[in-house]
Amino acid sequence: METRQERGRRRAGNHVTRISVVVPVKNDARELDLCLLAITGQTISALEIIVVDNDSSDDSALVARRHGAIVIPERKRGIWAAAATGFDHASGDVIARCDADSRPDDDWLERIAIELDAHPEAVAITGPGRFYELGPVRRVLADIFYMRAYFVLAHGALAHRPLFGSNFAIRTDVWRDVSARVHRDDPDVHDDFDLSYHLDPCSTVLVDRRLQVGISSRPFSGAASMLVRTRRAMHTVAVHGVGEHPIHRWRRRLVRSVRP
Repeated sequence: METRQERGRRRAGNHVTRISVVVPVKNDARELDLCLLAITGQTISALEIIVVDNDSSDDSALVARRHGAIVIPERKRGIWAAAATGFDHASGDVIARCDADSRPDDDWLERIAIELDAHPEAVAITGPGRFYELGPVRRVLADIFYMRAYFVLAHGALAHRPLFGSNFAIRTDVWRDVSARVHRDDPDVHDDFDLSYHLDPCSTVLVDRRLQVGISSRPFSGAASMLVRTRRAMHTVAVHGVGEHPIHRWRRRLVRSVRP
């Protein structure tokens, strides 16, 4: 009888894209343990799991090593500094990213490999988060007014679909093209939104709602949390300046789309 991994490899084909998984963490050992259990239980295996320890004082690094992950320290404060360091060290063809409190479905990597293989024009793939701590009604409302709203509003700002930080994968060569330009040292930018801005307006970013990752409901922990996230979104837009205004990005996309 074939195993889940054998079945996943068969569905993904014989030439499975090599995927590096990057997980930034700061003092989240318990959540990281559950996240890595989900990643090591995928239907296809990651080439490597890179956990970037953002100066944790708990057992996060120990937990990561126990799951066979590569641990890279990053003392600069901020999730973007940590994630970017992990991306820099990735050796796969594709870099998949989630958070320490994420719970990827068991076919997460399989679906990434299949979809990017089927769409060579795509620079990245992303999907929504599923709030595993909320009840059914609140989960539906969060999906509509937080998750879907993010994809719609950010698409309007970028002229292409945005990446969602807890659930995306980007081709490694695309990362290397933009890595020197991202605002990795600014702890007040949204890392996923910033990376999305550095993709060309004409880029193809796949959004697959079947690509599911359970995520924490921390964004709804209080008004202060939502205020911080809103302020960071506005700051991220501001640091990209007038040249990356939505009007200019959409104009560049439309001009290129009509060129012969």
